Amino acid sequence: MLSGALSLGLSGIEARIVEIEVDIIRGLPNITIVGLPDSTIRESRERIRSAIENSGFQFPPRNYVINLAPAGFKKQGANFDLPVAVSILHATGQAAYDPKKTAMVGELSLDGTVKPVRGVISMAIALYRSGYRSMIVPYDNRNEAAALGEIEVFPVKNIEDALTALGGEMEPFRHVRTQEDRVTDLPDFSEVRGQETAKRALEIAAAGHHNILLYGAPGSGKTMLARRLPSILPPLTRDQAIEATMVHSVGGTLSPGSGLVSVPPYRSPHHTASDAALVGGGNIPSVGEVSLAHNGVLFLDEFVEFRNNVIQSLRQPLEDREITVARAAGTFRFPADFMLVASSNPCQCGYLFDEEVPCTCPPHKARSYFQKISGPILDRIDLEVLVNRVPYRDLAEPGAQESSAAVRERVLRARDVQNSRYSKSSTSYNSRMSTEEMKRYCALESDSRVLMEMAVRRMSLTARAYFKILKVARTIADLDGSADLGKRHVLEALSYKNLQRNYAVN
Repeated sequence: MLSGALSLGLSGIEARIVEIEVDIIRGLPNITIVGLPDSTIRESRERIRSAIENSGFQFPPRNYVINLAPAGFKKQGANFDLPVAVSILHATGQAAYDPKKTAMVGELSLDGTVKPVRGVISMAIALYRSGYRSMIVPYDNRNEAAALGEIEVFPVKNIEDALTALGGEMEPFRHVRTQEDRVTDLPDFSEVRGQETAKRALEIAAAGHHNILLYGAPGSGKTMLARRLPSILPPLTRDQAIEATMVHSVGGTLSPGSGLVSVPPYRSPHHTASDAALVGGGNIPSVGEVSLAHNGVLFLDEFVEFRNNVIQSLRQPLEDREITVARAAGTFRFPADFMLVASSNPCQCGYLFDEEVPCTCPPHKARSYFQKISGPILDRIDLEVLVNRVPYRDLAEPGAQESSAAVRERVLRARDVQNSRYSKSSTSYNSRMSTEEMKRYCALESDSRVLMEMAVRRMSLTARAYFKILKVARTIADLDGSADLGKRHVLEALSYKNLQRNYAVN
């Protein structure tokens, strides 16, 4: 008897519908799976046999041919276990309902329980776009699938539950937002003593979605500051949350039972990470850290210690906001729209600009330390901030520090200004302004033009660096509630391009 089911497979972060066909033909007992399956799918033959028998069903010794269509699409993962098992039960007369009624995904344990799989929200989106309105998913994926709100979701714990859902005897799951969906414990800026300049720079970065570099002596608080940046960022919009959840689901970083990612992601890979770990890769490419930081923050601590090829791999995502990985299996595009926050010591010993501990590095080594960061990468960083040692009086100050909530209010007001300004264009933030938009919104008065001319000449600024300074100045003006770009805004923006000047005096 010929049977079949609907399922879904992943291609990058997108999902594609896969039709599963099961036929029983003459021949010696065997299970043959065709349709470009990977090793995980080929190994599922014994897994499915044990799951069926341990669930109280029979697995007759027949010659089974299982086809995964379309044949030209490489299939990977264990998400086809459940639909294949149900199709076999239907083909052998043990299941009365047609498995093609509802798409299903799920990995099977040997005892017949259904385990969670990756990319369920991408699969739900693909089903909805194709006109389907119901889906059977593993129980631990229920919130992820139902968060979309467009299809009926039937969460199952075992094969028997899947047959119950196919028979129309199970109520669809209704996603209810939990406290975990709304509140996340994030480190707060109120815990940071001193460092007013660095906190101001992070506020500007958050308001305009600018990349930032923090450099200073060990223990000055660079990592502590960076970890608190997500607490002043606006919450993700629904579209951004869906995109972030798709990436994290495919990357396998969603916790069981979780729904949409509602807080901007924060990723901090170790400086020994490879370029493939950072930007994605593999024989069948998967997402890397830059994609997992999509719509959030990518923090690269000890930035100079990353290998040069890893640092250079950031050039495309910083410019295009996506990663393109080409392999024999095809070309894959992963979203990578993130804020880059980098931190580093200013020299090998770390005390080049410290006022209390003398630097032990020879002058030529101190000057060459940051040459590991190439000009094109440094040009893509909008703000460069020297983080000095916190003086004792600030550490011992008993007064309360400004909270993240207070800073976030100012960031939200500045974002509202930008949303209104760019409402008729595809631009979202000041850091993304086009040339025409810069002519309109970053016009300088005569004294500011003279100031910028001197800065370009004395600081040897490239065209990209010049435009980034203007964009930062525009964000500072937005935080200031000013429609005009004044000299004070330009001066403050220039103060965050001080890396070259600091090294020029040594």
